[in-house]
Amino acid sequence: MKLLYSVTSPYARKVRIVAAEKKLELEIVPSDPWIINPELIAANPLGKVPALITDDGWSLFDSRVIVEYLDGLSPVHRLIPDGSRDRILIKRWEALADGLLDAALTARLESMRPDQNESSAKQIARQREKISVSLVEMSRGLGDVAFCAGNALTLADIAVGCALGYLDFRFPDIEWAATHPNLAKLYKKLATRASFKATEPAPK
Repeated sequence: MKLLYSVTSPYARKVRIVAAEKKLELEIVPSDPWIINPELIAANPLGKVPALITDDGWSLFDSRVIVEYLDGLSPVHRLIPDGSRDRILIKRWEALADGLLDAALTARLESMRPDQNESSAKQIARQREKISVSLVEMSRGLGDVAFCAGNALTLADIAVGCALGYLDFRFPDIEWAATHPNLAKLYKKLATRASFKATEPAPK
């Protein structure tokens, strides 16, 4: 299988971690979504990463779709449980983590605009508030347990770990580890896993 990705994309990182945890091999192909890229557009009409091309030539896009597909390929270490309630809980965590990332990416793009104005400042503030509220909800949901859902690593932990890692990478001024020590404890544990180490984004 071939994964079109960007090394700094937290969504692509989520896919790569899931593949590593599932012992699935991916051919990873760097793909810049900010330039015209025929291969990427053929795999994903939206021109976004990540996009997965399966062994039979089928293309999948949106990280949430891709990780569900990968998890179903092998019974090794199921990351999304089959039970309806447990499955929805995992997907809720993923939606929260991805929502935080959506806000973080919007804030970053707005901060990079050459023509920033009052509207830009308001937009950045709004997105950073979403990040703050999402962190509070993550911390509340985790409480004092070891994993986001259940007694072992799941997609919920991977999604949350990728979100927290992206904040460290792009928003070091958001000191989430100090304000949410239970999230910091979870992230420290995740960061020791080979799958997380191998997919760390390049230094700034």
